Amino acid sequence: MATDPIQTRATELLAKVDALRADLRAQVIGQEALVDDLLCAVLAGGHVLLEGLPGLGKTLLVRSLGRGLGLEFSRIQFTPDLMPTDITGTQVVDEDGGRRTFRFQRGPLFAGLVLADEINRATPKTQSALLEAMQEHSVTVAGTGHALPDPFHVVATQNPIELEGTFPLPEAQLDRFLFRLDVRTPGAAAMVKILAATTANATAAPTVRLRTDELRELQSIVRSVLCGSHLLRFVAELVLVTHPDLPSADERTRRFVRYGASARAGQAIVLGAKARALLDGRPAVVQKDLDECLLPALQHRVLLGFEADAERVRVSDLLPAWRGEAERRAR
Repeated sequence: MATDPIQTRATELLAKVDALRADLRAQVIGQEALVDDLLCAVLAGGHVLLEGLPGLGKTLLVRSLGRGLGLEFSRIQFTPDLMPTDITGTQVVDEDGGRRTFRFQRGPLFAGLVLADEINRATPKTQSALLEAMQEHSVTVAGTGHALPDPFHVVATQNPIELEGTFPLPEAQLDRFLFRLDVRTPGAAAMVKILAATTANATAAPTVRLRTDELRELQSIVRSVLCGSHLLRFVAELVLVTHPDLPSADERTRRFVRYGASARAGQAIVLGAKARALLDGRPAVVQKDLDECLLPALQHRVLLGFEADAERVRVSDLLPAWRGEAERRAR
């Protein structure tokens, strides 16, 4: 029987991804699930919003990921006085022989992997500049568009405990993030390993495991992973049950939800599930792949109301009922 060349190539590339995953887990101890989710998002071609307390290794993880993927890495510290041109770039004047010409000087957004640290500290004006870059993969300066590198990924961080002097991200920008991932405090056993590793001699930086063209190739293979029509129907029904204005919405959804998820939520779930199936070496999506992508894709897209805040209800609390109802409707 002839060997499928695409499957053979995918196997070769996935071996490199497995090596990268091992490197990242060694660098950032106790965050195995986070590493897997972040890899899925990148292979799906998306941007990621990380939320967690300081000191949990977010910057180290993203920097190590960029190196392992062979991407140019750029870190931007977002502050209230950061201007759009500080991240996109600006026109500068060159003088040569008495002649003045304008030249575009690229900003830190021109990198394959951009870490937008504490993104909610920037003003809406600067956030809008980042929004265009994330959506269009280009920036516009002085009326001229400039293409960003391909691949181009933004990993942004938010600190959940410091709200003073912050500007909450608008829903339109949140929707551009494929996943929102929570960076959790590791357990005692992992903490012991972290303390031992970080108080000893520095460990070697991860080696480059993938070339840029190989990453693009993997991202293309992800989209060729099969997803059955019954699974697509489940995702469509799930997105719909999050909307409180529909006649079929349940009492808790009408009570706690202001706005349901967008169609991009469904796209994020399917693409993330395809990436997860590929990482597991399977040619088709199964229900488990979808289930593991539901919360990362929905928790920043479903807008909860004041009553949910008062009663400390989160999207994760509503998700089990939504999942059950979507499964029932998709049968």
